[in-house]
Amino acid sequence: MIRYIHLNPLRAQLVRDLDELDRYPYAGHSTLMGKRVREWQVVDGVLGQFARRAATARATYRAFVRDGIAMGRRPNLVGGGLIRSLGGWEAVQTLRQGGSLRAKGDERILGESEFALRVLAMAEEKLKRSEQLRRRGVNVDAVARQAAAAFEVDPELLLQPGQLHAVVASRSLLCYWAVRELGETTTGLARRLALTQAAVSIAVRRGELIAKERGLQLIGD
Repeated sequence: MIRYIHLNPLRAQLVRDLDELDRYPYAGHSTLMGKRVREWQVVDGVLGQFARRAATARATYRAFVRDGIAMGRRPNLVGGGLIRSLGGWEAVQTLRQGGSLRAKGDERILGESEFALRVLAMAEEKLKRSEQLRRRGVNVDAVARQAAAAFEVDPELLLQPGQLHAVVASRSLLCYWAVRELGETTTGLARRLALTQAAVSIAVRRGELIAKERGLQLIGD
């Protein structure tokens, strides 16, 4: 099921190949591949089905997804899932007549309707926030300046190797804001900061703690 769902963008020709799917921001596959960070998505539980080590698990999972490309569309997984989740067409008609048809998506995939609505609302809110920031001209450099100002360090130091506490804290804040608020990929940010993707992911989590502890928020220019 998870392979079929994550291949939807490729079947719909929203991406050209598996490499683009790895980076596609609107599917859970990119999170499992370590290109995106979504705090609500289960990653370890899925990758743990393939191997213990993260790198090996991702490679095995990706090969598993690649093997599914040739399978194409599967009739048993196309349509009908929501209807079955609600108990069949008669149950759907009853719910419609009673005005209580509130299901959002197939519960086999997203869980109960209220949970699905919350997840979708969170994703939409983050996307809107990212778009608003970019329209205001906020980019990684602007985020770096704000993160550096929080600890009174030179913004240039955030883009260079260094282990000073203030620099590490500022860089972590930069990673958190850039990934979670601006929508940057951890891979792209890793190249920009000359770090590994894993190091950026760790910095994102550290930056989140720093932001919460200090009550810091990213403000658009």
